Amino acid sequence: MATVDDLRNDRPTRPGSPAPDAVRRASRSVMIVFALNGAAFATYASRIPDTKSLLHLSAGQLGLFLLAGALGSVLGLPMSGWITGRFGARRTVLAGSAATTLGYSLSAIGIDTHQLWLAAVSLFVAGWGVGIWDVAMNLEGTVVEQHLGRSIMPRFHAMFSGGTVAAALLGAGLTALRVPVWLHVIVVMALLAAGTAWAAGGFRALGEVTSEPESSEKPENPDSATEPAGKSSHLSAWLDPRVLLIGVVTLAAGFTEGTANDWLSVAFVEGHNVPKWAGVLAFATFLTFMTIGRITGTAILDRHGRVPVLRCAFALAVVGCLAVVFGSTPIAYAGVVVWGVGVSLGFPVGMSAAADDPAQAHARISVVSTIAYTAFLAGPPLLGFLGEHVGVLHALLAVGAAATLALLLVPSVREPDRSHAAH
Repeated sequence: MATVDDLRNDRPTRPGSPAPDAVRRASRSVMIVFALNGAAFATYASRIPDTKSLLHLSAGQLGLFLLAGALGSVLGLPMSGWITGRFGARRTVLAGSAATTLGYSLSAIGIDTHQLWLAAVSLFVAGWGVGIWDVAMNLEGTVVEQHLGRSIMPRFHAMFSGGTVAAALLGAGLTALRVPVWLHVIVVMALLAAGTAWAAGGFRALGEVTSEPESSEKPENPDSATEPAGKSSHLSAWLDPRVLLIGVVTLAAGFTEGTANDWLSVAFVEGHNVPKWAGVLAFATFLTFMTIGRITGTAILDRHGRVPVLRCAFALAVVGCLAVVFGSTPIAYAGVVVWGVGVSLGFPVGMSAAADDPAQAHARISVVSTIAYTAFLAGPPLLGFLGEHVGVLHALLAVGAAATLALLLVPSVREPDRSHAAH
């Protein structure tokens, strides 16, 4: 995978930028943290079919159960920008990782012991951790991207997807072997927590060497280069029409991606009548091709620009969804491939667009993330409600509506004009 090595010949393009070695070190750390974040999520998500059966949940009840995690994320996101700006990305990632891994572990215990209240409350805690972890690592990623002066965020998100692929494949295997949910989740979460604590230390690379522009004061917190020179206004970000439109595009992308994460394996099990392990394999296939789309998307974005690329991507997501819903089982698996590629770039491009103005990046990424995560808030109960009436498989058609909305608003993520920027 061409990732960190591709940075060797790049040179920072912003005044006051750190040395290339520092950017490479920070980039490597961000990539690892993204991968571990994805692995944490997919480890838990890979056992959703078992969760449904062990807790004896209907489609609607499963949707409400998954809502607990989305609520935690949405409640954590509005404060995540302030937390990251106050304590730095490294400490925020560590706090989010601790909450996420502990929450998922306790929720797995609740699932295996048939204690719905413990599973739901712990999932809420995990969701809160995911929210602040997500914003902090994305913010650090945009700093690296801005120092490089080219699109790199899709590769960070490709690492997230790569982590989800590995975790989903492991989950499929352990599901087939009938390994208990609690044992699977607890062991993996312990490893992920330790790995995140080690990897996040690299966030200090930019903070240690980056000098602010001459008119700026050096930030007090050396943990991360994401400390702003001045306080950005979260209120002004919420009132900025472009930020809100970027948020809606990212929301649609999050819904298109999140729907597959939560429901694809169940849809294959119940709609295409495949075994549970084969349903999880469909989920892993989706994640694999989303990863491929993010790896290849970096060069495509630099060559063709955000708007035309996202238009093609969201159109592919619609086509893939239709193939999953209306095709035979083999065609449905092919549709998963197309869906994964189509959804791959929406979320990372939204994060990049939100950070186009570095001085306002904390506030704007927090706002865009908050809007985007409402997809995870509305998605589980909406799909559960539709699943009760038309079946989980046909409920996935809601993805087409979300992707169509995104197609209409894609121009809002257009790159700023940097033709006169100093290099």
